[in-house]
Amino acid sequence: MRIPAKYANILFGGMLSAIMVTVISGTVLFVNQGYSPEFFRQWFKGFTSAWPIAFPTVLVVAPRVRKMVARLTEPAAG
Repeated sequence: MRIPAKYANILFGGMLSAIMVTVISGTVLFVNQGYSPEFFRQWFKGFTSAWPIAFPTVLVVAPRVRKMVARLTEPAAG
């Protein structure tokens, strides 16, 4: 089953924000506290705290960034 194209921006925002929050929250936790037996529990807690902020932020910011990038770059040849 495939998701209809009209939901592409929401899917993009959800996937991008989930990946970014996973990487950043894990990195920050590891750098600040190192690995411990509680690492994955704390990582999940950090993820669940940050993702609800990151997801709508990506949905709002990504279209604006795409427009800025389009203004700053030359059109693709072809």
